[in-house]
Amino acid sequence: MPANLGVLLTEGFPSFLITFREALEAFLLVGIMLSYLDRVNAKAYKRYLYYGVVAGLLVSLVVAFLFQVVVSQFENEYYRNCLMIGILLFASGVLTYMAIWMQRQARERASEVQKQLDSHIDARNLVGMVSLSFVAVLREGFETVLFFSALAYAPQGLRFESGLTGGLLGVAASIALVYVLLRGSRRVPLTPFFKYTGLLLIVIAAGLFSSSVNLMQAVDWLPVMVEQLFDISWILRDDEGIGIFLRALFGYNAAPTALQFVAWVGYLGLFVVLWKRAYASAAA
Repeated sequence: MPANLGVLLTEGFPSFLITFREALEAFLLVGIMLSYLDRVNAKAYKRYLYYGVVAGLLVSLVVAFLFQVVVSQFENEYYRNCLMIGILLFASGVLTYMAIWMQRQARERASEVQKQLDSHIDARNLVGMVSLSFVAVLREGFETVLFFSALAYAPQGLRFESGLTGGLLGVAASIALVYVLLRGSRRVPLTPFFKYTGLLLIVIAAGLFSSSVNLMQAVDWLPVMVEQLFDISWILRDDEGIGIFLRALFGYNAAPTALQFVAWVGYLGLFVVLWKRAYASAAA
C-alpha cells in the first residue's frame, strides 16, 4: 500500500466509522419504509421516499457549506477557539448519547415510522411521505456535519482528503450493508455491530472531549496545572505512522497536559461503564 494511501486510510478511519453509523441508521430506516410499502402493496409511493432522500442529502450539503462559512467568519483566534470548544463538547456529547442510549430507541423509531406510513397512505399525503425520508436523512446528515467539524477543528486535526476518503467509504459500506440486510437471505447480526461500534464512538468522543480541554486551557478557561504530564514521543510519535491513526481515533497525544490526560481517562472510564450497563440491562 502506498504511504500516502495508508495515511489517508488511517487518518480517515474516524470519519469512516461516523459516516458508516450515521448513513446506516438513515438508509436502514428508509429501507424499512421501502420494504413496508412492498408489503402493503403501495409500491407507487416509493418514489416519494426517494425524493425525500435526495432532498435530505442536498440540504445536508447546504448545511455543511453554510456551517463552514459561519466558522470562517471568526477571524479572531479567541472567538474561533470558543466556537470550537462548543462544537467539540456538543459533538462528544451527541456521539456518547448515540453510543449508549440511541440504540434503545431504534425499534421504536421503526415502528413509529410504519404507523406514520399507514396514516400517509390512507390520507394520500404525498408531502408526508417525502418528509419521512427527508427528516431521516437530514437528521443524520446534520449530525455528520457536526462530527466532521469537530474532527477537523480538534487540535489533532483531520485533513480534507482523509475525511472525504473515510466519509465516502463509510457511506458506500452502509449502502452495501443495507442492501444485504434487505435483499440477502442471511440475517446480519446488527445488535453486536451497533454495540461495538458504539464503543468505538465513545473512544472518539473521549478524544474530542480531551481536545476541548486542551482548547479551554489555550483560552485560559482552565488552568494548565502540569504543562506536560509525560512525553512518550520517543516511543510513539503522534504525527507519524501508527501514531497518526491513534491520534485520529483515540485523540492520542504523546505529551499531554495533566488535566487533558485526566479528562480523557475520566470520560472514557465513566461512559464505558455506562455503555456496559446499558447493554447488560437490554440483554436481561
